[in-house]
Amino acid sequence: MTSNTLNALCRTEFPLEQDLIHLNHAAVGPWPMRAVNAVKRFAEENMYQGSQNYLNWLKTENQLRLRLRQLINAASVNEIALSKNTSEALSIVAYGIRWQSGDEVVISNQEFPSNRIVWESLQAKFGVIVKVADLSNDDPEAAIIDCLSSRTRIVSVSSVQYGTGLKLDLNRLGNEIKSRDILFCVDAIQSVGATPLDVQRDQIDFLMADGHKWMLGPEGLALLYVKKEVQDRLELNQYGWHMVKDRGNFDRHDWEPVDSAVRFECGSPNMLATHALNESVGLLLEIGMDQIETLIKGKIRKLQEHLQALKDIEIITNLEDNRLAGILTFRSRQIDSRLLFEELQSHNILCAARGGGIRFSPHFYTPDEKLAAACEKLATACEKQKSISG
Repeated sequence: MTSNTLNALCRTEFPLEQDLIHLNHAAVGPWPMRAVNAVKRFAEENMYQGSQNYLNWLKTENQLRLRLRQLINAASVNEIALSKNTSEALSIVAYGIRWQSGDEVVISNQEFPSNRIVWESLQAKFGVIVKVADLSNDDPEAAIIDCLSSRTRIVSVSSVQYGTGLKLDLNRLGNEIKSRDILFCVDAIQSVGATPLDVQRDQIDFLMADGHKWMLGPEGLALLYVKKEVQDRLELNQYGWHMVKDRGNFDRHDWEPVDSAVRFECGSPNMLATHALNESVGLLLEIGMDQIETLIKGKIRKLQEHLQALKDIEIITNLEDNRLAGILTFRSRQIDSRLLFEELQSHNILCAARGGGIRFSPHFYTPDEKLAAACEKLATACEKQKSISG
């Protein structure tokens, strides 16, 4: 896509308020115009026609599955399930494994609570041991690999750490984990929509990601990828009409789970969110994930340049190119990050207090002038806080 075409597309799809600087895609991203229009059409159709066109709604749902398959390069659409959120998807995996006392799970010390609490909950119930890798050294993958043992059943890590923005080498991890016949689970909520992903290349068994961050969709709908070869290894803990073979035959009393990842969807889908997310993912694929990654990294580098010009600011995020995704976290050497965060919020800068500092997370469409403006307001906020405390 040419630069002029992309710029025009960005202006059309993201007409954010002029005084708003949105640097919070690692938390909740805005919807593009096409997603908004899809929801409007769907709502009006419901108002005027009810469910008359339900079969067309199912076509939209199937298109979303196909697009999600393409987004992560799954081998088949039959490996794609739709979940309510990342936490539910992680719970489906964690409570689907047939545990024995003494089995081990490896996570990291930088995980969002969703990818920590669910594994910790297994300790009292099943006698599972949770081993935590320290990612603060120069070789975070080695730290994870060093935790592996003959009792390790699964490794579950985030592709990009929500606080520091550290991007892991999934290919290196996947190759090592598979060589030991261990399951590999990836919380990719900070990757899907921001960086290219390839579950086949990286030998990932399970991957999950909410749609409301980098995928630019609504809350309440998430991607769950389950590799075909391991679907039967997960016990089912949720049951309903949606996850069975011969789904439309309601008079049939015998049943068995469908031979696809849909077996992990027990009931009716979130069709409203489906219509929105389908359009948002379609936009990402239209632009192309390679181009989106390049654009986001360019935004991060511009932020880096602006922040490094401020003598009081220290960048927390690892700035090596292979470690960068869409997150840049920094802190002041003199001022409490919470105070700075509140000051930035008062200037309509959407960001987050994470990872011991302040997290900026621009997307591909974020105007460069908004990046500069955010850093200018940060400099002003630093001076204001120093004058107050001095």
